Amino acid sequence: MGNSRRISSLAPIGGGVMRKKILFRAPVLTRSGYGEQSRYALRALRSREDLFDIYIQPLKWGQTSWISGKDEEREWIDSRIESTIGYIQQGGTFDVSFQVTIPNEWEQIAPINIGYTAGIETNRVAHEWLTKANEVIDNIITISSHSKDVYKNTHYDVTNPQNEWENGQLSLQKPIEFINYPTKRFDNLAELDLDLEYDFNFLVAAQISPRKNVNNTIKWFLEEFKDEEVGLVLKGNLAKNCHMDREHTFNDLRTFLENTAPDRKCKVYLLHGDMTDEEMHSLYKHPKISAFMSLAHGEGFGLPIFEAVYSGIPVVATGWSGQLDYLIDEEGREQFYNVNFDLNHIQPQVVWDGVLIKESMWAYPREQSAKEKMRQCYEDVTSNNEDSYAGNADHYAEIIHERLDQEKMYERFIELILSTPGLKDEFDVELWLDSLDIEEHE
Repeated sequence: MGNSRRISSLAPIGGGVMRKKILFRAPVLTRSGYGEQSRYALRALRSREDLFDIYIQPLKWGQTSWISGKDEEREWIDSRIESTIGYIQQGGTFDVSFQVTIPNEWEQIAPINIGYTAGIETNRVAHEWLTKANEVIDNIITISSHSKDVYKNTHYDVTNPQNEWENGQLSLQKPIEFINYPTKRFDNLAELDLDLEYDFNFLVAAQISPRKNVNNTIKWFLEEFKDEEVGLVLKGNLAKNCHMDREHTFNDLRTFLENTAPDRKCKVYLLHGDMTDEEMHSLYKHPKISAFMSLAHGEGFGLPIFEAVYSGIPVVATGWSGQLDYLIDEEGREQFYNVNFDLNHIQPQVVWDGVLIKESMWAYPREQSAKEKMRQCYEDVTSNNEDSYAGNADHYAEIIHERLDQEKMYERFIELILSTPGLKDEFDVELWLDSLDIEEHE
C-alpha cells in the first residue's frame, strides 16, 4: 500500500470574488530577517492569486545586501515590481496595502492597510508603534506570541486622553494576531566543504551586534572549552556580506581571540558571505556541526534558531522571548538547553528612538548557566545520551515539521489577512474554510 497523501483543492471564496489589488510594500529583496519575513508573506499571498492581484514596492533594510541570483521567484518579483512602477505612474490605486516593516514606518496607503512586523525583542513597544497602529492600520500580524503579547500589554498614561484612549491610557486598539514561520524541506543537500579540525562544533549564526550578545557567547565558550578539542563556527557579519565587511569582522574577531584566550586548544572559525537557503540548511546538517547556540538578549522569532531546531540539531539558548514558541512544545515541555537569565533594562548604546526605548528590558543570560548548558549539551552529544534534548532532537524536528508545515502556514496566513476589518465583510472566511476540498488517497 502506498503512502497516504493529503490533497487540498482551494475553491474561490463565495463562489468567485473579484480579486483585490494589494500593494506589497516590503524589503523583499534584502538579505535580512525582514527580507526572509517578506518573502514568506509574499509566498503565502501567491498561494491565493485567485484572491489577490499583487503589486510590489521593494524597500531597503538598513545596510543589508540584496539577494542575487535568478530563479522563478526572483523573476516573478522583478516583473511585478516593473508592473507596479508603471501602474503607479498611470495613477493606479490599491484596495489593500500590506506593509512589512517596523510599525513606526506604517502609512495609510489604501482604504485597507495591514501591518506585518517582527515585533519586538524587549518587553515594551514604543508609544509611536501604538499611535501609528491606531491611526493608519486596520490589522496587525506578527511572528510570535511574545511579540503579540508585548504589543497588546504595553500601555502609556496620557495627560490629555482622547476618546480612543480608554481610562487615560494609550494602548493598542486594533486587532493583532501572530503566525510563526513555516519549516522548509530540502532534498539531497550537498555537503559543505568546511575545514573543521574537531568533530564537535557549536554553530552561532548571528549579525555581530549588541542584541545578539556574540562577544559574551564566544568568551564564555573559550573559558569553558579552552583546553579541549571543541570548536565554534560563527556565521556572521557586521552589516553586509561584502569583502570589506569580512576583513573588518575577521580582524575584530582575531583581536578579540588574542586578547581573551591566546593559548587555547579549542577552535573558533568565521564563516562569512552570502549563503543560499540550501547552503544554510547544509550547514545545519553538516556532520561536524553538533549543536546550535544563541545567547541573544531577545528575539522577535529567531529564524536561525528555528531552522536549527527543525534540522534536528540540539539548541542552547536564552529561555526568553520569541524562540519559546518552538523551543517549548505544545504540552509546555522544554525541548532545548535552557539558559537562565535576568531581565534588565537595555544597554544605553542600543536605544533607538521610536523603536527600542530606554524604559524597555530584555534578557541578560547568566554566565554560569550558559557554561553549564554548553557543557551539558556537549556531554549529551558525545556520549550519545538518548534520554536528553540532544537525543530527542531528530524526533522533535519531525514534530515541528508537522506542526508548522508550509501549506498549513500559508492557509493560516491567508485566513489572518482575510480577517481584516473591511475585508472580512467581503470575504466569508468560514465559507472559504468549509469549501476546502480535502480528500484522502491511498
